[in-house]
Amino acid sequence: MGASDTKPKEQFVHGVFESIAGKYDLMNDILSFRRHKAWRKFTMKKMNMHHGDTAIDLCCGTCDWTLAMAHASESGHIVGLDFSQNMLNVGERKIRSESREKQIKLVQGNAMELPFADNSFDYATIGFGLRNVPDLHRVLREMQRVVKPGGQVVCLELSKPTWQPFKGIYYTYFQHILPMLGKLFAKRYEQYKWLPDSLALFPGRDELANIFREIGLKNVQAHSLTGGIAALHIGIKESQHV
Repeated sequence: MGASDTKPKEQFVHGVFESIAGKYDLMNDILSFRRHKAWRKFTMKKMNMHHGDTAIDLCCGTCDWTLAMAHASESGHIVGLDFSQNMLNVGERKIRSESREKQIKLVQGNAMELPFADNSFDYATIGFGLRNVPDLHRVLREMQRVVKPGGQVVCLELSKPTWQPFKGIYYTYFQHILPMLGKLFAKRYEQYKWLPDSLALFPGRDELANIFREIGLKNVQAHSLTGGIAALHIGIKESQHV
């Protein structure tokens, strides 16, 4: 996918998230059947962060995961990066309310071109954002680049249920009911109609695990969550040998 191909999607997604920022947390509850907090808790347990660990949270949105990592690290520097300033504004209010301004830095930026040096962080995470980027391979390579050798690349994302009858029920919900809920709660039917379309094009759990391996990540884990409607992927950046 060339740069010219990625621009229209980039501009559309930016418009979507700028417009729904104020209702994003409510819609996450609806989108995940109120499971996203449990998924994040499971993810944090698997990540096993230690005091002082550093992280960059891509597509950080309203900063729930960014804050969870700040709490787990206690003192480590955490960066939240998103291209939507409206989303970051909501996240900034949360960070201030928890007095984490000194620990967390928010950056408006592009997940495909991270403004950080190689080997800068212990963790690079992306939550419910990878399916929205124009080039997921490029984003994963950037995540791999900025983590230290031995560091973790972590993706928590909606996925595709594979077993019936749950698969049929979920797709009916996602294709038809969810956009109507978006219209009801966020007054944004078209934006939420786009979300199921973005998932249809996104790799399934096993396919994404293979992409992690293809770019060179090691010890790749792929966990199915809530009947496959979400998945957690973790890969380790290979240590550099002298």
